[in-house]
Amino acid sequence: MFVSYLILTLLHVQTAVLARPGGESIGCDDYLGSDKVVDKCGVCGGDNTGCQVVSGVFKHALTSLGYHRVVEIPQGATKINITEMYKSNNYLALRSRSGRSIINGNWAIDRPGKYEGGGTMFTYKRPNEISSTAGESFLAEGPTNEILDVYMIHQQPNPGVHYEYVIMGTNAISPQVPPHRRPGEPFNGQLVTDGRSQEEREEKERTEEKEGDGGVPEVFTSGSAQAFPVRHPDGFSPHRPDDLVPAAPQSPRRSRDHNWKQLGTTECSTSCGKGSQFPIFRCVHRNTHEEVPESYCDSSMKPTPEEEPCNIFPCPAFWDIGEWSECSKTCGLGMQHRQVLCRQVYANRSLTVQPYRCQHLEKPETTSTCQLKICSEWQIRTDWTSCSVPCGVGQRTRDVKCVSNIGDVVDDEECNMKLRPNDIENCDMGPCAKSWFLTEWGERCSAECGAGVRTRSVVCMTNHVSSLPLEGCGNNRPAEATPCDNGPCTGKVEWFAGSWSQCSIECGSGTQQREVICVRKNVDTFEVLDPYECSFLERPPSQQSCHLKPCGAKWFSTEWSMCSKSCQGGFRVREVRCLSDDMTLSNLCDPQLKPEEKESCNPQDCVPEVDENCKDRYYNCNVVVQARLCVYNYYKTACCASCTRVANRHPGFLGSR
Repeated sequence: MFVSYLILTLLHVQTAVLARPGGESIGCDDYLGSDKVVDKCGVCGGDNTGCQVVSGVFKHALTSLGYHRVVEIPQGATKINITEMYKSNNYLALRSRSGRSIINGNWAIDRPGKYEGGGTMFTYKRPNEISSTAGESFLAEGPTNEILDVYMIHQQPNPGVHYEYVIMGTNAISPQVPPHRRPGEPFNGQLVTDGRSQEEREEKERTEEKEGDGGVPEVFTSGSAQAFPVRHPDGFSPHRPDDLVPAAPQSPRRSRDHNWKQLGTTECSTSCGKGSQFPIFRCVHRNTHEEVPESYCDSSMKPTPEEEPCNIFPCPAFWDIGEWSECSKTCGLGMQHRQVLCRQVYANRSLTVQPYRCQHLEKPETTSTCQLKICSEWQIRTDWTSCSVPCGVGQRTRDVKCVSNIGDVVDDEECNMKLRPNDIENCDMGPCAKSWFLTEWGERCSAECGAGVRTRSVVCMTNHVSSLPLEGCGNNRPAEATPCDNGPCTGKVEWFAGSWSQCSIECGSGTQQREVICVRKNVDTFEVLDPYECSFLERPPSQQSCHLKPCGAKWFSTEWSMCSKSCQGGFRVREVRCLSDDMTLSNLCDPQLKPEEKESCNPQDCVPEVDENCKDRYYNCNVVVQARLCVYNYYKTACCASCTRVANRHPGFLGSR
């Protein structure tokens, strides 16, 4: 009697503890009010010391194309992360130790998605954004139930593959999970019964087994109060019906008139290709078979739903369309590609099959044109400049820019360099005429007093810059000497020779002059006489040659050309060259002393002359001018105004053909 009282008291205490309200949570050990949680190693109540993180980087340089093993993932691994260091044309692959391909096997590239293998679900990612640099990856929570191998399908240099997973250590804490019990079995070291003998309970079970309905399994509740939670196996598919969650602890008031009965099954997880479904158990009256609340039945006696296959016939084949590749060109019309495979789903796996199985479907395109943006183009911003020389062969330039489709000037590399218009070209202004080149007049007079001369150098030059006979420039040779007078001199009756003048030039060969006169010497003055008065005396020389030093290079220039315009400001030019003592080109002249080569002229306003009959008949006459077609009479008439304008700017532009 005391024992029965003790047992009943214990039952009431346990029931009160497990059924107490207040929203207390259930720990990972399935006990109400437990504060145990799963640590990072996946251990219920663990202290994070029961596992080991394994990580590394596969950086081997691979030479041959094909599959190369990267790392082995052991059985029981969790938190699996296999990631390429950056984007490449290589692919990651996964297969089991038994040789079963899970992802990217048999040279068939799978689409990104979820793939089941090794007892866990792997998420396969392959970023395809143009701007993305991330590589492929496999992610899985685990744990694995077999050894798996990670491979790389090598096609280009290995960017490196980072791998990481967690495995249980030797000091792992086993999860504290309540054991599976049947009524009457020990719980936490205590034996709990319903007050009846073992024979009575067995007799009751035999009686209830005989009372089925139509062969449908029925499980009857015992008459005793079962007050302890029972943990059922949870290894079946996530498609279990929601009403199969273990019920809250029941009160000891149950009737033997109720039992568990299967009432149909859940919906098949797939419409084809082998899915799964589970039986649905409900609490019913054992006689009327009417469904009643589950609290009327013993939750510990509720059968565990077992997975059943359904819709095992294969699904129809379909075209699996991959993502488009990057466009082959960054601007303009390019091409992009994608992979199209014939696939068929069976047993939650997508398998690649022969293309003929998809022949009932139209195959999607594998290539397509693409255009990210309109390419930039070359634009000519200015007309050609004037030729760099007034005669002979020179150069002219124009401004050429690369312009984007919105009008902005961009780098030349964004345009097709093969189509770039020339921005510099040679121009021929016709042969240069032979010309006299002159130095400046010497500043010194040949005589210190009286009449003398100043001299300069004269040379005939052509555009070939070589000395020619003087007659090559014609007979109109410029003078080399000009008179000068530094004032009168005085003397006596005798030949009076003055001092030699300075050399007519500062360098090179020149002449010196001196005054020789017949004078009469007075007491304090000299009287100049006619030369015949001294004819009886030998007359001293009045001129001699002189050579001070080599001249070196000097600036020579031609005469000024005609003014380019008769009014409104034109310009005239001359050629200036640096010549050495032997009249050859030199670069030793002082640049600061170089004479001007160009100067303005005729600044006065022009009197306009309007010819009413001289007009442009076409709107694009500027093209005629640029093409130098004004030399033809037809274009000279059709584009009279434009051709006349350019002729006024460039005399000699129009000719006859």
